[in-house]
Amino acid sequence: MSHEIVEKNIGLMVVLILLVISIGGLVEIVPLFFLKSTTEPVEGLKPYTALQLEGRDVYIREGCYLCHSQMIRPFRAETERYGHYSLAGEFVYDHPFQWGSKRTGPDLARVGGRYSDDWHRVHLNNPRDVVPESNMPAFPWLSENVLDGKLTPKKMKVMRLLGVPYTDEDIAGATAAVKGKTEQDALIAYLQNLGTAVSSRR
Repeated sequence: MSHEIVEKNIGLMVVLILLVISIGGLVEIVPLFFLKSTTEPVEGLKPYTALQLEGRDVYIREGCYLCHSQMIRPFRAETERYGHYSLAGEFVYDHPFQWGSKRTGPDLARVGGRYSDDWHRVHLNNPRDVVPESNMPAFPWLSENVLDGKLTPKKMKVMRLLGVPYTDEDIAGATAAVKGKTEQDALIAYLQNLGTAVSSRR
């Protein structure tokens, strides 16, 4: 009889559905906040430098994440191609993290150190100069846009509020660290850092 009451009262049904979903979500999600493997950085992980942080912003602004994931799944086909599968502890300083499943281009989780800075410069200016079959757009303006670093300290302060362990010295030197560098320099610094904390693991 009580089942009939719920079925005939759409408002009550909506409330009960939301209640069940909320409880289920809490049971699934809350324990993750207490697992060290998801909340503590992996050994060797360091916060992004001021230049890398600016590069990450360029990466997001230009929509690189729309074609490149940064999440290697624990399957043989993926680990043989890209390297060690992604660990939650690699991304504790990423706000927001760049995981995903879209791969028009290759996964970039372990791209750090795989290519030289010069290779990245050529690739960003015209991808087909190094990968003839590439359908990636060119980003030549990144080599022309120069950073002034005015907002970099503010960005680092916000990241510190989110738990990234930047020191006062890091923040004080942020503007000088990026001033005069191009957006291309920053993006390459970011890419060269990706996955380096665990890239040697097997």
